[in-house]
Amino acid sequence: MARRVIHKESEGVVPNEIRGLVVHKFEKVAHGQGVIVPRHDLVKVTEPVQRLVDALHTLYGEKTGKGYGKFEDDEDTFPMQRRVRAYFTDGADDFLAFSLAAMNILKGKADDVPFATGGYVLMAHLCNGARDFLLFAIVTDTVGSAITDQLEIEDRAHVDLNKFRLAGRIDLTGWTAKDERYIGFLRGTKGTGTVSGYFKHFLGCNDAVQAVQETRKLTQALNDFAHKEIADDQQRDTWLQKAFDVCEALAKNGEPFIIEEFSNEFWPKDPEVIRKSLASHELQMSDGFVPDRRVLKALVKFKATTKLWKLEFERRAMRTGEISYDKVHGTLTLRNLPDDLKRELDAESADE
Repeated sequence: MARRVIHKESEGVVPNEIRGLVVHKFEKVAHGQGVIVPRHDLVKVTEPVQRLVDALHTLYGEKTGKGYGKFEDDEDTFPMQRRVRAYFTDGADDFLAFSLAAMNILKGKADDVPFATGGYVLMAHLCNGARDFLLFAIVTDTVGSAITDQLEIEDRAHVDLNKFRLAGRIDLTGWTAKDERYIGFLRGTKGTGTVSGYFKHFLGCNDAVQAVQETRKLTQALNDFAHKEIADDQQRDTWLQKAFDVCEALAKNGEPFIIEEFSNEFWPKDPEVIRKSLASHELQMSDGFVPDRRVLKALVKFKATTKLWKLEFERRAMRTGEISYDKVHGTLTLRNLPDDLKRELDAESADE
């Protein structure tokens, strides 16, 4: 098992405990069959290795365009769950054996996709806090310039973290706890979606999206973000109303909600702030789903029901003073009641 190395937190990345790490090479050109070039032992965890894995894990977590799901039930067609069980639950395979079995799954899925190409396949078993993860990424190297001790300039190959497009993560803790979703993967852009699809199949991920659930996550995340970042009540209401209008238009036209596009439009001064919030592992909101119009109303309305009454009102009613909330006593006061309602209430009171 690879040993743990922790680098300084001042470098900006929270270190993970690396419980297993290996890199294999997958050689494949478009329209060709893949060839596995395996490594026969685990990678020794050094300071540079730790930095690379931490950076890769962080970059994956921050990327938009992720899908989420769980293992497919058909383990013959999608055998990843079987291999994970043999490694993590049963202990029948060590990490190296698991990684080699995973490479065979990867080759089988990639060979079915003509435009899929190869690269270095990094697999890591990480422990981040109280959770265990399996991280998968296909990376390539690139050539950059470096200055030597003799002040000469020469080419140096290094891993290109800026351009990795195929990656996924299995939350082993969530899987063993039978969570609803515990697998994440990069969906890819419109042009690379077919290629990235094989990576989803490699992971054995069923990512059927429940629009209602995803929209609930979205409305809660936008509400939380607005209360954290926008201090002025009126500006916050205006921002949420605008977000509602845009999301409702997407729902009406059957168009997907894209985190990257939304972030650039709705927080242009620093899109990264809202992008990280919406793409976080804690939220696990799929990118590219069509919002549910009914659930979206939570952005601009409050709604409650008991056995004796139903209440629904717009958020701005609290700003105009038509409705006020007493936090101490837990009561609402309604003002400017409609004449029809007042007449009915007056008649009811007269009968008492």
